[in-house]
Amino acid sequence: MQLGFVTAILPEQSLEEVFQVAAEIGYECIEVMCWPPGKAERRYAGVTHIDVTDLPGTQVQRIRELSDRYGVAISALSYYPNMLVADRAEGQVYIDHFRKVIDAAALLGVNHANTFIGRDPKKSIDDNWPRFREVWGPLLEYAEEKQVYVGIENCPMIFTNDEWPGGKNLATSPATWEQMFAEFPTPYFGLNYDPSHMIWQRMDYLAPMREFTDRLVHVHAKDMRVDQHRLDRHGIMAVPTKWYEPKIPGLGHVDWGRFFSMLSSVGYTGPVCVEVEDLAFEGSLEGRLQALRQSYRYLRQFV
Repeated sequence: MQLGFVTAILPEQSLEEVFQVAAEIGYECIEVMCWPPGKAERRYAGVTHIDVTDLPGTQVQRIRELSDRYGVAISALSYYPNMLVADRAEGQVYIDHFRKVIDAAALLGVNHANTFIGRDPKKSIDDNWPRFREVWGPLLEYAEEKQVYVGIENCPMIFTNDEWPGGKNLATSPATWEQMFAEFPTPYFGLNYDPSHMIWQRMDYLAPMREFTDRLVHVHAKDMRVDQHRLDRHGIMAVPTKWYEPKIPGLGHVDWGRFFSMLSSVGYTGPVCVEVEDLAFEGSLEGRLQALRQSYRYLRQFV
């Protein structure tokens, strides 16, 4: 396994500066954000460390040279919009851009692209399914043609009342993953698995790694703390951000020793990328760098 981090936490840094940070700390890879250039609409979005809308051969070569110079690989190119949004015109913009992310992953030889399935949060899973088939059938055919593995993160994307109750991502549970992989059995369709989202949903975060071993194409390392006092006050039916907090590894409820033990037992040998969404470290660049350093030191004992 290779330790890495998600570059969204360093939005002000250039790609070369991100490579430099990774090399200085000791990370072996980075998951590179590839949003379209422009203003972010939510935290951790809108970060463009590689502009896939303009990727001439000279830029491809430069990116490869940076990776070689700093000894840090690119684990995946990533873009996390809601491709199943109710507004079809808006959704098509996201779909078209993700195709460019797939193209760039193939050009760079990365061959991994991470994203969300998406969802209309006001509809049930069953009512979202026809749109899921319509969007993801052609996308996965395209990914397979380009030989790029698509990793779907399992974040429910519920942060505000606008996203309640369904959230903006269908792929949040083993039952739904099973249904998705039965619908599209291509091996180029898999999970970018993040245990933290299982914690606040009160689900077993170890069992899916055994059940979906052949679908693990990328892994996130983020921790989660459930505040029992706030949960007791607001209840599980409240918007979840009222009672949970994303944390860096070691400061939440994930048992990372057991987590990495399970990964090694099932034969996973790919990247594990720290995703920093811990508000305690977000106030300054130095705080975010501290989060990356502290996460690396903590996780290094297991990898």
